[in-house]
Amino acid sequence: MTVRGIAMVMAGLLAGQTALGQEDAGEPTFVPMVKVGKTLVDGDSIQYMEMSPVYVYPEPTFKSKRQQQAYMRLVKNVKTVLPLAKEVRQIIIETAEFTETLPPEERSEHLKRVEQAIVKEYKPKMKKLTFSQGKLLIKLVDRECNSTAYEAMQAFIGPVRSGMWQAFAWMFGASLKKGYDPEGVDRLTERVVLMVEAGQI
Repeated sequence: MTVRGIAMVMAGLLAGQTALGQEDAGEPTFVPMVKVGKTLVDGDSIQYMEMSPVYVYPEPTFKSKRQQQAYMRLVKNVKTVLPLAKEVRQIIIETAEFTETLPPEERSEHLKRVEQAIVKEYKPKMKKLTFSQGKLLIKLVDRECNSTAYEAMQAFIGPVRSGMWQAFAWMFGASLKKGYDPEGVDRLTERVVLMVEAGQI
């Protein structure tokens, strides 16, 4: 079968799985997305296919205009804060790796400098977030880091300063201890996140 023929079969499979997915509102169906290209190897042109997963969910149905608007806000909010949550994950990884190379007596000072740099860089960005986006960011940090924002802060800056940040968040009706539940209350959010990550919405 030619590469074009395989791509057509995959497109047909995708269409079929989309129709099947509408019958089940549960877990997504995974369908490979095909990217066809070619490369040169020892002077020969060789075709190749790149396949990545596609998440196929039933089309969302809304009982009211208000429910539809809430869903569209969720999509917008995820697109806004998911990159920030991923940046938090990268900062934690890089900071942890570098801190391990420092003598114990230098770690505390380094972490204070990191905290100051983070506040300086991200405070303007945080000010632009809405209240719901801020709460969503706290949850997505838990998703990306496998620990709540409070636990991550506690590991780096200690219980006293992380407690201060938690108290600050609590004053505004939020909590850095809020976890992410992709199988429960955050199921719809997880669906949106997966589709945003895959570039489908």
